[in-house]
Amino acid sequence: MYVSFEEFEQLVVNALDELPKAILEHMDNVEVIVEDWPSEEQFEENGLDEGGTMLGLYEGIPHIDRVSSYGLVLPDMITIFRGPVLSEARESGTSVEQVVRETVIHEVAHHFGISDERLLEIDRY
Repeated sequence: MYVSFEEFEQLVVNALDELPKAILEHMDNVEVIVEDWPSEEQFEENGLDEGGTMLGLYEGIPHIDRVSSYGLVLPDMITIFRGPVLSEARESGTSVEQVVRETVIHEVAHHFGISDERLLEIDRY
């Protein structure tokens, strides 16, 4: 299924809007953007080879690591990657909307300091 860049951005906005109010109220100093594909540097910095899959990426200082001197810091960045998300939806038979929602939730969890390992534990229950 083809989804234009603009339609994809709207799916990301919708996924953010669907987050619980308590989560949205505590998201601080973070920007969410859409890119078509991760860069080679993003793969390398995260220990992945270019054959790996990266649906989204959180870069920044998680809430749990922010100290009282935290300030005048560039915003954290959550990037949702359109190409890999569309591929994942097609390969898994899952809707693009669902893959976007899951990816947004996953990256927002990192913004709050929840690790991939902990997310896997939570997902098992």
